[in-house]
Parts: sequence; C-alpha cells; structure tokens
Amino acid sequence: MKNLLVKWLINSTALLTVAHLVPGITIDSWPTVFVTAVVLGLLNAFLRPVLIFLTLPVTVLTLGLFTLFINAFLFSLAAKLVSGFHVDGFAQAFFGAFIFSLVSFLLNIFIASDRR
Repeated sequence: MKNLLVKWLINSTALLTVAHLVPGITIDSWPTVFVTAVVLGLLNAFLRPVLIFLTLPVTVLTLGLFTLFINAFLFSLAAKLVSGFHVDGFAQAFFGAFIFSLVSFLLNIFIASDRR
C-alpha cells in the first residue's frame, strides 16, 4: 500500500512538471492532478500492454519508437477522460508523455536509491 502511494505521488509530481514545462497542457486544480495521475496509472497498467501487443509488428520495425506514440495517445486519452486536464493537440501530448515518462523514471530512480 505504501509503495502504491509513493508511485501515485511520483506520478502526480511528474504531471505537475509536465504542466509547467509544456505549453498547451493545463491542469485546473490540485484534485485534478491526483485524479489524472490515477487515470494515467490505470491506462498504463491495463490499456498500454494491449496496445503494445496489437502494434507489436510496428513497434519492432521502428525499434520501439512507436511506443512513444502509444504513450502520447494514452496521455491525450487521459485528457479526454478527466475534466480539468487539458491537452491542446497531439504534439503537446507527445512531448507531455515524453517528459512525464522521463521525470517519473528519474524520480523512481531517486526514490529507489533512498530506500537502500
């Protein structure tokens, strides 16, 4: 349970970072940040593996780069599902998803090194 809460806070922090760095991505309120982090987590846990499996030939041909487009799609899908989270276009979703992944990856490394 504690691990899940830490993951949720890391994703919320990454989402706030994206909202500050990428023009065209806005978040209306604090509760929206936390709800969006949960929705992104659920989409990445359940829908992302299905999409990666369905697009496996394209992903292999592009040496995994197509995964960035899947992440952007899931990021824009989260914007459609959560009111108060706005993504202006696919380019913003692409860069937002990239920065979100990068920040959450770095924070996970930082947190994991503190736990040892």
